[in-house]
Amino acid sequence: MKVSFLSDKVFLKKLTQLTMPIALQSLLLASVSAADAFMLGRLDQNSMAAVSLATQVQFIMSMFMMADTSTGSVLASQYWGKGDRKTVGDIYNLIIRVMTVIDVAYWLMCCFMPRPLMLFFTNDEVLLEIGCSYLRVAGWSYLLVGFSQCVHTMMKISGHARMSMIISAAAVFSNIGLNSIFIFGLLGAPAMGAEGAALATLLSRIIELVWCIVVSFRKDYIRPDLRRLFCYRKELSGDFVRIGGPVLGASMIWTVGFTSYTAIVAHMGSDAAAANSIAAVVRDLTCSLNNGVANAGGIILGVELGAGKLDVAKDYGKWLRDIGFAVGIISMLIILAVTPPVVASMKLTETAGSYLTGMMIIQSIYMIGRAVNTIVVNGIFYTGGDAVFDAYSLAVSMWCIAIPLALLGAFVLHWPVLAVYACTCIDEVGKIPWVMYHFKKYKWLKNLTRD
Repeated sequence: MKVSFLSDKVFLKKLTQLTMPIALQSLLLASVSAADAFMLGRLDQNSMAAVSLATQVQFIMSMFMMADTSTGSVLASQYWGKGDRKTVGDIYNLIIRVMTVIDVAYWLMCCFMPRPLMLFFTNDEVLLEIGCSYLRVAGWSYLLVGFSQCVHTMMKISGHARMSMIISAAAVFSNIGLNSIFIFGLLGAPAMGAEGAALATLLSRIIELVWCIVVSFRKDYIRPDLRRLFCYRKELSGDFVRIGGPVLGASMIWTVGFTSYTAIVAHMGSDAAAANSIAAVVRDLTCSLNNGVANAGGIILGVELGAGKLDVAKDYGKWLRDIGFAVGIISMLIILAVTPPVVASMKLTETAGSYLTGMMIIQSIYMIGRAVNTIVVNGIFYTGGDAVFDAYSLAVSMWCIAIPLALLGAFVLHWPVLAVYACTCIDEVGKIPWVMYHFKKYKWLKNLTRD
C-alpha cells in the first residue's frame, strides 16, 4: 500500500489538472472583491466599507448556492464514475430547479428591501445609504449568477474544468475593467462610485451566463434536457434532500455565524469595519488554493467511490488530509508576506491601518485551520455524504464558543478590536483535533449511487 501521495503519479496528475483551473477560478472570483475594495478604497474609506458589508448579502446567497451545487456535485461525480449519464442529467435539472428559487428570492430582497439587510451589518447612516444603493443595482445580477454556477459545476464533473476557468476569467476581467470605468467615470462614463461597482457586477454576470449557455452546446458537454426539467424521481430527490439537508444546515450555521463575525467587528466602528473588509479580501484570495484542492479532491474521490473502488478512495482521502496541512502552512506564509504591501497600499486612517496589520497576523494562524477543515470536511466528508458532522462541529465551535466570546468581548467587557477579532478566528483552529478524530472513523467512505 502506498503511504504518500507523492508516490502516486496518477493521483497527483488528476489532482493537479483539476486543482489548478478550479483554484484559479476561485482566485479570479475573489479578485472581484479585491478590485472593489482597492478601487473604492482609493476613492474613500466609507464606500469601501459599505460595499464590503453589502456584499455579505451575496456571501450568504453564495452559501445557499454552494449547498445546492455541492450536493449536486457529490451525487453527479459518483454517478459519473458509475457511468450513469441519464441520472447525471436529472441531477443537473434538479439543481437548476432549486437554484431558481434561490436566485429569485435574493433578487426580490436586494432590489426591493435592501435597508433591513444592511441594518444587520451596520447602524452607520452613511454606510447604510451607500450599501443600499449598491444592493439595488447588484440585486439584478443575483437573478443570473446561480444558473452560471450550475453550468460551472457540471463542467468540472465532466472534465471541462479548464473551460469553466476560462469563462470565469473572462467574467472577472470584464468586471474589473468595467469597475474602473463606472467607479471613476472613465471613457466618458459618469463617476458612479459604489453604484458603478454594482453595475459592473451585473454586466459581467450577463457575459458569464451567455457564454456558459453557448459553450454547453458543444460536443461532450453536459446540458440540461429541458424535456425532463420538471421530471421528478422520488429516490433521487430523496437522496438529494438527505445529503443536501445537512450540507445546507452546515452552510447556514457557518454563513450566519461568519456574517455575525463581520457584524460584530463592524459595530465597533468604521475603522474596524474598513480594516476587517480588507483582511477579508486577502483571506478570500488566499483561500482559493484551499477551495481548489477541496473541490478537485472531492470530484476525484467521488468518481472512485461511485465506481466502488473503496480501497483507492481511502488512500486518496488520507492523501488529501495530508495535503490540507501543507496548504494551510503555505497559506499562513502567504498572509504574512503580503501584509506590509497591503497595509501600505490602502488609503486608511492610522487607527484602521494598525487594526489591519494585527488582523492579518491573527488571520495567518487561522488559515491553517481553514485549509485543513475546508479540504477534509468539504472535500472528503461531503463527498461521502458525511455532512452531519460539519453541522454539529460548527454549532459547537462557532456558536457555543467563538460567537459568545466575541459578543461578550465587544459589547460587555469592551475588549480591544483585535482581541474581539481573535475570538472570531478560534473556531477553525480549535476544531482540527476533532476533525482528525472523525476522519479516522471513515464514515465518509461510502458509495451513494443506486442501481
